[in-house]
Amino acid sequence: MRVMLKVTLDTEKSNELLRSGEMPGRIKEILDRLQPEAAYFGPLGGRRTMLLVLHMQDSSEVPPVGEPFFTHMNAEVEMCPVMNAEDLQKGLSRLG
Repeated sequence: MRVMLKVTLDTEKSNELLRSGEMPGRIKEILDRLQPEAAYFGPLGGRRTMLLVLHMQDSSEVPPVGEPFFTHMNAEVEMCPVMNAEDLQKGLSRLG
């Protein structure tokens, strides 16, 4: 299943990671581990935010995906199932 992961970074913790030079390595490690279909970064609601599109096989993947953001970045994490246009068409065709 395709999932949109929204990670809102804690400002103080992310400032600390930037000042120490750890932020680029942490981001690379995350992207290498999660292998997202797409990854976007920018300010949302005035806070540093990551939007990642991932493929998850089942709900047991939630802890290993979310916990590193909580423990290493003091981040807020949201996950939501999403579809691309092809998925939407397939789903709509099943409405009969």
